[in-house]
Amino acid sequence: MPLLTLAAVSLAFLQTTSAGERIAAEEQARLEACLAKIETDPDDAYEDGLAWLYQGNRPGARQCTAMALIALGHQAEGAERLKNLANSTDGGTLEQRAAYLSQAGNAWIEAEDPDSALQAFDGALKIAPDAPELLLDRASAHILLENYDKAIEDLDAVLMRVPDHAEAYQMRGAAWLAKGEPDKAMLDVNAAMEADPEDINTLVLRGQVREALRLQADAGGPIERLETD
Repeated sequence: MPLLTLAAVSLAFLQTTSAGERIAAEEQARLEACLAKIETDPDDAYEDGLAWLYQGNRPGARQCTAMALIALGHQAEGAERLKNLANSTDGGTLEQRAAYLSQAGNAWIEAEDPDSALQAFDGALKIAPDAPELLLDRASAHILLENYDKAIEDLDAVLMRVPDHAEAYQMRGAAWLAKGEPDKAMLDVNAAMEADPEDINTLVLRGQVREALRLQADAGGPIERLETD
């Protein structure tokens, strides 16, 4: 290919790449603005998202409208839209798809639909199997479904990756308590208190575990005295 022709082709490619990058940056800025508006005015953010949808059904517009719906109390509808976005041909990178599924799962938790939440978290973990926050999310769905052994397994995995994760200790303690093992629950309560002594959920759980230990002792069952202060 002649040098002038090659130079022209190269210039056209660079211009196309530059234009694509500019459009992507503009859409990212628009998405960030929409998500920020959800915090203060979800109705207006939803309207902005709809206007953006009419301009081309872009992924950012679909994410914005889904998140606005969740903020407006339509968690199940928003979650379904996020799941569809994660599975769409233009859903973005694997990291983005995992994020959409995580957001969908948490919305389904809010909607009191842990079965759908679990499916979303399972999908996200297929993409990012070592992500501690996704494991924590899935454990929350397992606890709601009373799958306590599976919840403990996920929380064990979190603590292997983040040894001082206070919420993971607190959730695992709750799972042990639900399984009727308050002694193990207290061990996790103590670890959670050490990691974050001010967490209200852990303080509440500590009271519940202490009561369970008292009832166990009154019933004459074996009990290991544990220092909690």
